[in-house]
Amino acid sequence: MTAVAHAPVVTPTWTSEQAVSVARTLAAHFAETASQRDAERILPGPELDRLAESGLLAITVPQEHGGPDLPAVTLAEVFRVLATGDPSIAQVPQSHFVYVNAMRDQGTPEQQEFFFGEVLAGKRFGNAQSEIGTKHVRDIRTTLRPSMVEVRAERASRPRSWLLNGTKGYATGALFADWIPVLAHLDVDGPLHVAWIERTAPGVRVIDDWDGMGQRTTASGTVELVDVHVADDRITPYHQTFDRPQTYGSFAQLLHSAIDVGIARAAIEEAAEFVRTRSRPFPDAGVDRAGDDPLVVHALGQMEVAVRGAEALLREAGRAVDAATADLTAQSAGTASLAVAASRASSTAVSVEVASRLFEVSGTRSALGALNLDRHWRNARTHTLHDPAAWKVQHLGRWVVDRTLPPNHGQL
Repeated sequence: MTAVAHAPVVTPTWTSEQAVSVARTLAAHFAETASQRDAERILPGPELDRLAESGLLAITVPQEHGGPDLPAVTLAEVFRVLATGDPSIAQVPQSHFVYVNAMRDQGTPEQQEFFFGEVLAGKRFGNAQSEIGTKHVRDIRTTLRPSMVEVRAERASRPRSWLLNGTKGYATGALFADWIPVLAHLDVDGPLHVAWIERTAPGVRVIDDWDGMGQRTTASGTVELVDVHVADDRITPYHQTFDRPQTYGSFAQLLHSAIDVGIARAAIEEAAEFVRTRSRPFPDAGVDRAGDDPLVVHALGQMEVAVRGAEALLREAGRAVDAATADLTAQSAGTASLAVAASRASSTAVSVEVASRLFEVSGTRSALGALNLDRHWRNARTHTLHDPAAWKVQHLGRWVVDRTLPPNHGQL
């Protein structure tokens, strides 16, 4: 369903500059029809095919497996740029890169050889992690149980095949994926693992029931799993990720921040374009065009300061994640988490504020429904709900007060 026509052209010698350049070209193309896709909820299948064919989805594959292994700071910039074109398209591969990272961290050599080869061939990873109706975001009910054949046999302590059952929500990327990594308990109340299942496997049903007011074309719907057979060599541990210092969480959160920063940049650019070409000046300003109204200019200047600050914090956070990955200790991992927390707190506030002030500087005409300028605010408000920004600030505050490092989990 989602396979690309040919393998992407990414090579181990790809540079960060090349990756960002490709992202800019794609973002410009995506921007041309982003408003229409949002207004009519047209899912971006052809656009995601083009993204896969570009090679960008393979830029973090390790060099020993044939990829360029580009750093997190580059990937964050790629996501930011893509989000300026269409943040829904940028959000879809977020889980793809998180699970490429998970495979690097927890996969066996044989698993890494296979799955990194899949990525280099243009295949995409989705996501079936969160569940709806549980106590909290880290409360998981989905379970892997030994298959009946294994139960009846005089088997060793570890079965060779499992049955996967559960229901997942907010499964961004699953509808467009070739492989869906599923977070599940190994046996009842056992440790969390990731089951790597094919999108087309029997028992897998991906439902396009996402109805968000923003990020409307991410297809972040439901995944139903009924007796899905999973071979033991398609399962990787998840719980061990947090038994030691890690950048798994900060890496994932960095990409979310990049999407918000991209939304903010797109909103201010569209506001400026509207002021230049469509707005009328307020009579009290005594000017001939809205772009010369000192209050409008001042407001746009304030917005630019805020967006540049968010962009700077994003770069700083990316560098901190890379530094911690290169020299992983509790201190370096905590420092990376704090840097990303600062970026996410900033990007949350800035994206929502700038997308709202767009109307303040653009005037009454900008509120016309046909223009669909409210999509920037809807996208920002929806995506920034992914994790509470207030908890980012709380952990930063505790560090300021007594140098307490943040907790070691996937939301920081």
